[in-house]
Formats: sequence, structure tokens, C-alpha cells
Amino acid sequence: ARRKGGVGPFGLLVLASADQEEATAVFFRIFKAQDNHVVLMCHDPTSRSSTREMIYKPTFAGFVDVDIEKTKKISLRSLIDQSVVESFGAGGKTCITSRVYPSVAIGQKAHMFVFNNGAEDVKVSELNAWEMKAPEMNDDIIF
Repeated sequence: ARRKGGVGPFGLLVLASADQEEATAVFFRIFKAQDNHVVLMCHDPTSRSSTREMIYKPTFAGFVDVDIEKTKKISLRSLIDQSVVESFGAGGKTCITSRVYPSVAIGQKAHMFVFNNGAEDVKVSELNAWEMKAPEMNDDIIF
């Protein structure tokens, strides 16, 4: 996510500390193919998702089936809890789930940032964020 490109990488830093030393990047990168453009969606927890040592932090990626030249838009929906980031690109055409292990960006110390490390401008036309309430537990249920 830190490597500069033409169109991207651009996206979100989630479960990020205020200084962004701890973060998981959820991003798109667009490549020029012979006759069209190819869109890649990635989760990159490798470098900064946790300040903890010896944790397996692979990068996950998938190609997004979207005609970017025609639509000029890519949708991204990410569900984030304390240790899982799940992202859906282009209305769910591509889904990536990553397990992350934040040690600083927990609870009220967790932030989200928008970034663009590409040379081309990217417009965020809509950004919504919601915080889910804690579930109501019923102690009367017996399994």
C-alpha cells in the first residue's frame, strides 16, 4: 500500500493507531492491461497491523470484476471488528477476509484513514461509517 503507483494504491487504513504506526491497509490498485484496466483489491496487514512480534500477517488480494473505464467507480464495503477485517469490492464480486492482531488500535484508540498513494487523483464520492452496538445477551437460553 505504501508503494506509489499511477492509479493507486488508494483505500482505507483501518484499525489504525492515531500515528498510523499500526494499521491494516484495505486498498485498490489499477493496472493497465493490453485492452483494458485490471483492478486489484488487497488487504495488507503485513507491515503495520500489529506492533506484536512473531505474528503471521499475510497479504490477501483478489481481482475485482469491474469495467472501470465504463463505470469510473469501485465500491468498497468493509466490516471491521476487533480482530477481523472483511472487505467486499464492487458490490461483493470480490471478498477478502483477514485476521489482524492490533495491540494499540483497540476500542476508542482505533481510527480509520483514507489514503491515496497514486499519482492520479481519486475522488471518494461517499464514505459512511457506523459503529455497531454490543449484542443483547439472553441468559435464559439453554443449548
